[in-house]
Amino acid sequence: MVEREFSEGIKTIGVITSGGDAPGMNAAIRAVVRKAIGNGVRVKGIKKGFQGLLSEEIADMEKKDVADIIQRGGTVLGTARCPEFRELEGQQRAAEICRKHKIDGVVVIGGDGTYRGAMDLTKQGINAIGIPGTIDLDIACTEYTIGFDTAVNTAMEAIDKIRDTSSSHERCSIIEVMGRNAGYIALWCGVANGAENILIPEYYDYNEQTIINSIIANRKKGKTHHLIINAEGIGHSTSMARRIEAATGMETRATILGYMQRGGSPSCKDRYYASIMGAYAADILCQGASNRVISYRHGEFVDLDMTEALAMQKKINDYQFEVSKVLT
Repeated sequence: MVEREFSEGIKTIGVITSGGDAPGMNAAIRAVVRKAIGNGVRVKGIKKGFQGLLSEEIADMEKKDVADIIQRGGTVLGTARCPEFRELEGQQRAAEICRKHKIDGVVVIGGDGTYRGAMDLTKQGINAIGIPGTIDLDIACTEYTIGFDTAVNTAMEAIDKIRDTSSSHERCSIIEVMGRNAGYIALWCGVANGAENILIPEYYDYNEQTIINSIIANRKKGKTHHLIINAEGIGHSTSMARRIEAATGMETRATILGYMQRGGSPSCKDRYYASIMGAYAADILCQGASNRVISYRHGEFVDLDMTEALAMQKKINDYQFEVSKVLT
Protein backbone atom coordinates (compact mmCIF):
# COMPACT_ATOMS: atom_id res chain seq x y z
CA MET A 1 0.00 0.00 0.00
CA VAL A 2 1.35 3.41 -0.99
CA GLU A 3 1.58 5.75 1.99
CA ARG A 4 -0.64 8.81 1.61
CA GLU A 5 -1.37 11.61 4.02
CA PHE A 6 -4.82 11.76 5.57
CA SER A 7 -7.01 14.29 3.76
CA GLU A 8 -8.69 16.77 6.10
CA GLY A 9 -11.21 17.48 3.34
CA ILE A 10 -12.74 14.00 3.59
CA LYS A 11 -15.41 14.11 6.29
CA THR A 12 -18.01 11.57 5.11
CA ILE A 13 -17.82 8.58 2.79
CA GLY A 14 -20.49 6.30 1.38
CA VAL A 15 -20.43 2.56 0.77
CA ILE A 16 -22.45 0.85 -1.93
CA THR A 17 -22.82 -2.69 -3.33
CA SER A 18 -23.84 -3.08 -6.94
CA GLY A 19 -24.40 -5.81 -9.52
CA GLY A 20 -24.73 -9.45 -8.49
CA ASP A 21 -24.38 -10.20 -4.79
CA ALA A 22 -21.43 -12.28 -3.61
CA PRO A 23 -20.56 -13.99 -0.31
CA GLY A 24 -18.09 -11.78 1.54
CA MET A 25 -19.60 -8.44 0.55
CA ASN A 26 -20.80 -7.96 4.11
CA ALA A 27 -17.27 -8.47 5.40
CA ALA A 28 -16.10 -5.70 3.06
CA ILE A 29 -18.93 -3.38 4.15
CA ARG A 30 -18.08 -4.02 7.80
CA ALA A 31 -14.41 -3.26 7.22
CA VAL A 32 -15.14 -0.03 5.32
CA VAL A 33 -17.40 1.22 8.08
CA ARG A 34 -15.15 0.35 11.01
CA LYS A 35 -11.89 1.49 9.38
CA ALA A 36 -13.36 4.80 8.23
CA ILE A 37 -14.84 5.51 11.66
CA GLY A 38 -11.46 4.61 13.15
CA ASN A 39 -10.00 7.30 10.88
CA GLY A 40 -12.46 9.84 12.26
CA VAL A 41 -14.64 9.85 9.13
CA ARG A 42 -18.42 9.41 9.05
CA VAL A 43 -19.97 6.65 6.92
CA LYS A 44 -23.28 6.48 5.11
CA GLY A 45 -24.69 3.26 3.70
CA ILE A 46 -26.31 3.54 0.28
CA LYS A 47 -28.95 0.86 -0.18
CA LYS A 48 -29.93 -1.00 -3.38
CA GLY A 49 -26.93 0.00 -5.47
CA PHE A 50 -26.94 3.01 -7.75
CA GLN A 51 -30.74 2.82 -7.84
CA GLY A 52 -30.78 3.46 -4.10
CA LEU A 53 -28.42 6.39 -4.55
CA LEU A 54 -30.78 8.01 -7.07
CA SER A 55 -33.77 7.41 -4.80
CA GLU A 56 -31.77 8.70 -1.80
CA GLU A 57 -32.00 5.51 0.26
CA ILE A 58 -29.08 6.65 2.37
CA ALA A 59 -28.52 6.13 6.09
CA ASP A 60 -25.79 6.82 8.63
CA MET A 61 -23.79 3.75 9.63
CA GLU A 62 -22.10 3.22 12.97
CA LYS A 63 -19.94 0.34 14.17
CA LYS A 64 -22.96 -1.31 15.77
CA ASP A 65 -24.77 -1.34 12.42
CA VAL A 66 -22.25 -3.82 11.00
CA ALA A 67 -22.09 -6.10 14.03
CA ASP A 68 -22.85 -9.76 13.35
CA ILE A 69 -22.92 -9.45 9.56
CA ILE A 70 -19.51 -10.89 8.63
CA GLN A 71 -20.86 -14.45 8.55
CA ARG A 72 -23.92 -13.60 6.46
CA GLY A 73 -24.17 -14.17 2.72
CA GLY A 74 -25.48 -11.59 0.27
CA THR A 75 -25.25 -7.90 1.09
CA VAL A 76 -27.04 -6.10 3.92
CA LEU A 77 -27.12 -2.96 1.77
CA GLY A 78 -28.94 -4.74 -1.03
CA THR A 79 -28.35 -4.35 -4.75
CA ALA A 80 -30.43 -3.56 -7.83
CA ARG A 81 -30.06 -2.79 -11.52
CA CYS A 82 -30.23 0.88 -12.50
CA PRO A 83 -30.60 1.66 -16.22
CA GLU A 84 -31.08 5.33 -15.33
CA PHE A 85 -27.53 5.57 -14.00
CA ARG A 86 -26.13 4.65 -17.42
CA GLU A 87 -27.27 8.01 -18.73
CA LEU A 88 -25.35 11.24 -18.12
CA GLU A 89 -28.36 12.87 -16.52
CA GLY A 90 -28.60 10.07 -13.96
CA GLN A 91 -24.88 10.30 -13.20
CA GLN A 92 -25.10 14.06 -12.68
CA ARG A 93 -28.10 13.66 -10.37
CA ALA A 94 -26.25 10.96 -8.39
CA ALA A 95 -23.32 13.33 -7.86
CA GLU A 96 -25.67 16.10 -6.73
CA ILE A 97 -27.29 13.72 -4.25
CA CYS A 98 -23.85 12.83 -2.87
CA ARG A 99 -23.10 16.50 -2.38
CA LYS A 100 -26.54 17.05 -0.80
CA HIS A 101 -25.75 14.36 1.77
CA LYS A 102 -22.20 15.73 2.20
CA ILE A 103 -20.67 12.50 0.87
CA ASP A 104 -17.11 13.29 -0.22
CA GLY A 105 -16.41 9.89 -1.78
CA VAL A 106 -17.76 6.36 -2.12
CA VAL A 107 -16.47 2.81 -1.88
CA VAL A 108 -18.22 0.75 -4.54
CA ILE A 109 -18.21 -3.06 -4.25
CA GLY A 110 -19.04 -5.12 -7.35
CA GLY A 111 -17.91 -6.26 -10.79
CA ASP A 112 -16.61 -4.46 -13.85
CA GLY A 113 -20.01 -2.87 -14.58
CA THR A 114 -19.92 -1.45 -11.07
CA TYR A 115 -16.46 -0.04 -11.73
CA ARG A 116 -17.79 1.81 -14.76
CA GLY A 117 -20.43 3.34 -12.50
CA ALA A 118 -17.73 4.37 -10.06
CA MET A 119 -15.74 5.97 -12.89
CA ASP A 120 -18.83 7.88 -13.97
CA LEU A 121 -19.10 9.33 -10.47
CA THR A 122 -15.46 10.43 -10.50
CA LYS A 123 -16.13 12.30 -13.74
CA GLN A 124 -18.82 14.20 -11.84
CA GLY A 125 -16.40 15.16 -9.08
CA ILE A 126 -17.14 12.42 -6.52
CA ASN A 127 -14.13 10.41 -5.35
CA ALA A 128 -14.63 6.67 -5.83
CA ILE A 129 -12.74 3.48 -4.97
CA GLY A 130 -13.73 0.08 -6.35
CA ILE A 131 -13.54 -3.31 -4.64
CA PRO A 132 -13.88 -6.48 -6.79
CA GLY A 133 -17.01 -8.36 -5.70
CA THR A 134 -18.15 -11.13 -8.05
CA ILE A 135 -18.27 -14.91 -7.90
CA ASP A 136 -17.18 -15.08 -11.55
CA LEU A 137 -13.46 -14.23 -10.98
CA ASP A 138 -13.57 -12.39 -14.30
CA ILE A 139 -12.00 -9.05 -13.33
CA ALA A 140 -8.67 -8.83 -15.12
CA CYS A 141 -6.79 -6.60 -12.71
CA THR A 142 -7.03 -8.97 -9.75
CA GLU A 143 -6.29 -12.62 -9.01
CA TYR A 144 -9.04 -12.71 -6.38
CA THR A 145 -12.62 -11.46 -6.34
CA ILE A 146 -14.90 -11.46 -3.31
CA GLY A 147 -17.25 -14.44 -3.39
CA PHE A 148 -15.42 -16.77 -5.77
CA ASP A 149 -13.95 -18.99 -3.06
CA THR A 150 -17.32 -19.56 -1.39
CA ALA A 151 -19.15 -20.06 -4.69
CA VAL A 152 -16.69 -22.59 -6.07
CA ASN A 153 -16.73 -24.58 -2.82
CA THR A 154 -20.55 -24.51 -2.74
CA ALA A 155 -20.63 -25.84 -6.30
CA MET A 156 -17.98 -28.47 -5.58
CA GLU A 157 -19.90 -29.85 -2.60
CA ALA A 158 -23.15 -29.98 -4.58
CA ILE A 159 -21.44 -31.77 -7.47
CA ASP A 160 -19.99 -34.37 -5.09
CA LYS A 161 -23.52 -35.19 -3.95
CA ILE A 162 -24.88 -35.39 -7.49
CA ARG A 163 -21.99 -37.62 -8.51
CA ASP A 164 -22.84 -40.09 -5.75
CA THR A 165 -26.36 -40.64 -7.09
CA SER A 166 -25.14 -40.55 -10.69
CA SER A 167 -22.80 -43.41 -9.86
CA SER A 168 -25.57 -45.37 -8.12
CA HIS A 169 -27.88 -45.12 -11.14
CA GLU A 170 -25.12 -45.44 -13.75
CA ARG A 171 -26.03 -42.12 -15.35
CA CYS A 172 -24.33 -39.34 -17.21
CA SER A 173 -24.73 -36.09 -15.31
CA ILE A 174 -24.36 -32.63 -16.83
CA ILE A 175 -23.99 -30.02 -14.13
CA GLU A 176 -24.18 -26.38 -15.10
CA VAL A 177 -22.35 -23.90 -12.88
CA MET A 178 -22.42 -20.11 -12.85
CA GLY A 179 -19.74 -17.73 -14.07
CA ARG A 180 -21.47 -15.62 -16.71
CA ASN A 181 -19.12 -15.62 -19.72
CA ALA A 182 -16.11 -16.85 -17.75
CA GLY A 183 -15.20 -20.49 -17.14
CA TYR A 184 -13.33 -20.25 -13.83
CA ILE A 185 -15.96 -21.93 -11.63
CA ALA A 186 -16.44 -24.70 -14.21
CA LEU A 187 -12.69 -25.28 -14.60
CA TRP A 188 -12.01 -25.37 -10.87
CA CYS A 189 -14.96 -27.67 -10.17
CA GLY A 190 -14.14 -29.86 -13.16
CA VAL A 191 -10.68 -30.55 -11.78
CA ALA A 192 -11.74 -30.70 -8.11
CA ASN A 193 -14.68 -33.02 -8.79
CA GLY A 194 -12.86 -35.27 -11.25
CA ALA A 195 -15.15 -34.58 -14.20
CA GLU A 196 -14.76 -36.49 -17.44
CA ASN A 197 -15.53 -33.39 -19.51
CA ILE A 198 -15.17 -29.68 -18.67
CA LEU A 199 -16.94 -27.26 -21.00
CA ILE A 200 -15.93 -23.61 -20.75
CA PRO A 201 -16.65 -20.81 -23.22
CA GLU A 202 -12.97 -19.90 -23.57
CA TYR A 203 -12.15 -23.26 -25.20
CA TYR A 204 -15.33 -25.15 -26.13
CA ASP A 205 -15.70 -25.93 -29.85
CA TYR A 206 -19.36 -27.02 -29.59
CA ASN A 207 -18.52 -30.44 -31.00
CA GLU A 208 -20.79 -32.71 -28.95
CA GLN A 209 -19.64 -35.73 -30.91
CA THR A 210 -16.33 -35.59 -29.06
CA ILE A 211 -18.21 -35.89 -25.76
CA ILE A 212 -20.40 -38.67 -27.10
CA ASN A 213 -17.35 -40.59 -28.31
CA SER A 214 -15.67 -40.28 -24.91
CA ILE A 215 -18.78 -41.58 -23.13
CA ILE A 216 -19.00 -44.59 -25.47
CA ALA A 217 -15.26 -45.30 -25.14
CA ASN A 218 -15.43 -45.11 -21.33
CA ARG A 219 -18.41 -47.47 -21.21
CA LYS A 220 -16.49 -50.00 -23.26
CA LYS A 221 -13.74 -49.78 -20.63
CA GLY A 222 -16.28 -50.56 -17.91
CA LYS A 223 -16.97 -47.06 -16.61
CA THR A 224 -20.59 -46.91 -15.49
CA HIS A 225 -21.13 -43.17 -14.99
CA HIS A 226 -19.97 -39.93 -16.58
CA LEU A 227 -19.70 -36.36 -15.22
CA ILE A 228 -19.76 -33.25 -17.39
CA ILE A 229 -19.26 -29.78 -15.90
CA ASN A 230 -20.82 -27.15 -18.13
CA ALA A 231 -20.25 -23.41 -17.76
CA GLU A 232 -23.14 -20.95 -17.72
CA GLY A 233 -21.58 -19.18 -20.71
CA ILE A 234 -22.29 -22.30 -22.79
CA GLY A 235 -25.60 -23.26 -21.18
CA HIS A 236 -28.32 -25.37 -22.86
CA SER A 237 -27.57 -28.23 -20.46
CA THR A 238 -31.07 -29.74 -20.64
CA SER A 239 -31.15 -29.98 -24.44
CA MET A 240 -27.55 -31.22 -24.41
CA ALA A 241 -28.58 -34.00 -22.02
CA ARG A 242 -31.38 -35.11 -24.37
CA ARG A 243 -29.01 -35.27 -27.34
CA ILE A 244 -26.33 -37.18 -25.45
CA GLU A 245 -28.84 -39.72 -24.11
CA ALA A 246 -30.22 -40.28 -27.61
CA ALA A 247 -26.75 -40.77 -29.06
CA THR A 248 -25.28 -42.99 -26.32
CA GLY A 249 -28.27 -44.82 -24.84
CA MET A 250 -27.01 -43.79 -21.41
CA GLU A 251 -29.52 -42.12 -19.10
CA THR A 252 -28.45 -38.48 -18.90
CA ARG A 253 -29.66 -35.84 -16.45
CA ALA A 254 -28.96 -32.12 -16.37
CA THR A 255 -28.71 -30.14 -13.14
CA ILE A 256 -28.42 -26.34 -13.13
CA LEU A 257 -27.01 -25.26 -9.77
CA GLY A 258 -28.05 -21.63 -10.27
CA TYR A 259 -28.19 -18.98 -7.59
CA MET A 260 -27.37 -21.29 -4.69
CA GLN A 261 -23.76 -20.54 -5.64
CA ARG A 262 -24.21 -16.88 -4.69
CA GLY A 263 -25.68 -17.60 -1.29
CA GLY A 264 -24.52 -19.04 1.97
CA SER A 265 -22.08 -18.09 4.67
CA PRO A 266 -18.78 -16.88 3.16
CA SER A 267 -15.63 -18.95 3.52
CA CYS A 268 -12.76 -17.88 5.77
CA LYS A 269 -10.82 -16.69 2.71
CA ASP A 270 -13.69 -14.56 1.47
CA ARG A 271 -14.21 -13.04 4.92
CA TYR A 272 -10.51 -12.30 5.41
CA TYR A 273 -9.66 -10.99 1.94
CA ALA A 274 -12.85 -8.92 1.77
CA SER A 275 -12.04 -7.41 5.16
CA ILE A 276 -8.54 -6.40 4.09
CA MET A 277 -9.83 -4.96 0.81
CA GLY A 278 -12.56 -3.02 2.60
CA ALA A 279 -10.13 -1.55 5.11
CA TYR A 280 -7.67 -0.69 2.34
CA ALA A 281 -10.38 1.07 0.32
CA ALA A 282 -11.54 3.08 3.32
CA ASP A 283 -7.98 4.15 4.09
CA ILE A 284 -7.08 5.43 0.64
CA LEU A 285 -10.46 7.10 0.18
CA CYS A 286 -10.02 8.89 3.51
CA GLN A 287 -6.60 9.98 2.25
CA GLY A 288 -8.18 11.62 -0.79
CA ALA A 289 -7.54 8.96 -3.44
CA SER A 290 -10.01 8.49 -6.29
CA ASN A 291 -10.53 6.40 -9.43
CA ARG A 292 -8.64 3.50 -7.88
CA VAL A 293 -9.50 -0.18 -7.63
CA ILE A 294 -8.31 -2.52 -4.89
CA SER A 295 -6.68 -5.66 -6.31
CA TYR A 296 -4.86 -8.77 -5.13
CA ARG A 297 -1.81 -9.42 -7.31
CA HIS A 298 1.28 -11.56 -6.77
CA GLY A 299 0.42 -12.16 -3.13
CA GLU A 300 -0.18 -8.52 -2.20
CA PHE A 301 -3.12 -6.15 -1.88
CA VAL A 302 -2.55 -3.12 -4.10
CA ASP A 303 -4.52 -0.26 -5.64
CA LEU A 304 -4.51 0.44 -9.37
CA ASP A 305 -5.83 3.17 -11.62
CA MET A 306 -9.41 2.18 -12.41
CA THR A 307 -9.24 3.21 -16.06
CA GLU A 308 -6.14 1.09 -16.61
CA ALA A 309 -7.66 -1.80 -14.65
CA LEU A 310 -10.79 -1.87 -16.84
CA ALA A 311 -8.64 -1.95 -19.96
CA MET A 312 -6.85 -5.13 -18.84
CA GLN A 313 -7.70 -8.49 -20.42
CA LYS A 314 -8.06 -11.82 -18.60
CA LYS A 315 -8.08 -15.37 -19.92
CA ILE A 316 -7.97 -18.90 -18.60
CA ASN A 317 -4.40 -20.08 -18.12
CA ASP A 318 -3.53 -22.37 -21.07
CA TYR A 319 -1.43 -24.74 -18.97
CA GLN A 320 -4.14 -25.16 -16.34
CA PHE A 321 -6.71 -26.01 -19.01
CA GLU A 322 -4.35 -28.52 -20.64
CA VAL A 323 -3.82 -30.15 -17.26
CA SER A 324 -7.59 -30.39 -16.76
CA LYS A 325 -7.88 -32.42 -19.98
CA VAL A 326 -5.11 -34.81 -18.95
CA LEU A 327 -6.75 -35.44 -15.58
CA THR A 328 -10.15 -36.44 -17.02
